[in-house]
Amino acid sequence: MRFTCEKNMLVQGLNIAGRTVAAKSSLSVIEGILCRAGEGLNLTGYNMETAITYNVEAEVSDPGECILPAKLFGDIVRRLPEGPVTVVVDENFKVSIRAGYASFTISAECADDYPELPDVNSGRPIRIPQNKLKELISGTIFAVSENQSRPIHTGVKFEVTEEAITAVAVDGFRLARRSYHPEGGTGRSLSFVVPAAGLKEVEKILVDSDDMAAFTLGPKHILVEIGAATLVCRLLDGEFLDWRKVVPTNCPIKLVANVSDLASSVERVGLIVSEKYKSPVRCVFSNQVLNMRTITTIGAAEDRCAIAGDGKELEIGFNVRYLADALKAIPCEEVTLELTNGLSPIVLTPVEEKYDFSYMVLPVRIKNS
Repeated sequence: MRFTCEKNMLVQGLNIAGRTVAAKSSLSVIEGILCRAGEGLNLTGYNMETAITYNVEAEVSDPGECILPAKLFGDIVRRLPEGPVTVVVDENFKVSIRAGYASFTISAECADDYPELPDVNSGRPIRIPQNKLKELISGTIFAVSENQSRPIHTGVKFEVTEEAITAVAVDGFRLARRSYHPEGGTGRSLSFVVPAAGLKEVEKILVDSDDMAAFTLGPKHILVEIGAATLVCRLLDGEFLDWRKVVPTNCPIKLVANVSDLASSVERVGLIVSEKYKSPVRCVFSNQVLNMRTITTIGAAEDRCAIAGDGKELEIGFNVRYLADALKAIPCEEVTLELTNGLSPIVLTPVEEKYDFSYMVLPVRIKNS
């Protein structure tokens, strides 16, 4: 095998495909990166759950394939001088790497034992702008559960209807939902749950542009195509929470707040709250103002934020981090706060119709002062 390509393109491919190389495995070959040289250069990392393949433009004079030691090969290429890099692999899997005056010789492995990637090419892809898919993921993934006793909730549920693509995440204490309405609809109806680990890799590859990404659903896997990168991820099985039944509707109290001002107040009050010194933030929704207060063993904090509407002196406690996470994910300047009573969740919804999201945070019981 012999190929030549630009160093910066090879580094980019190794950085992306290398994210899913197994760190340690009983199957040693997946601790390396699969290198296939044909019409171009394909680099693949696979940890038996998620695989990423990246296509690199390369001049291939002798096609072939091998498994390269991921860390060593990556470290060498990153430190090579700028310009073209030539890699030659002989029949004994001795690898010669040259760039400028620098040269290295390392060992590779035969690719015959590398596991086959799941085949997901039978379905019809759904296309979505990269920036919109990134918004769906970043706007929900923070609310994914880390509790392995309910594996289905350790992923994000995607619901594709004729009109919209919706992403939902829940962890038992909060819920995050974002929806995207493509022009002309989707023409499809699908429902599936993608593990958070795979989605985090997708999020890293996506860019803030209108360039299209595509995902294809297989029987047990999903394939996501983003530019030169292709990701294959195993789907989660199980019964996901029926989120439509748990999100309150027709709440009697509806208030409007500036997202930035409210987030700043929550962040300030939360400065004395930590994993070690936990305490809920006590919120009192009055007429045109929200008062917040919290007390921990290291001190106390108070702040207030202007709101539009009368909260009728409703008092309710929240986990300050959950409230802050929801506010960070809101894509607009103003948000509607929907409330029922001191024992019901708060639901954050858009003021403007062009946005479609809902963030729900369950209350925390607070002691009477």
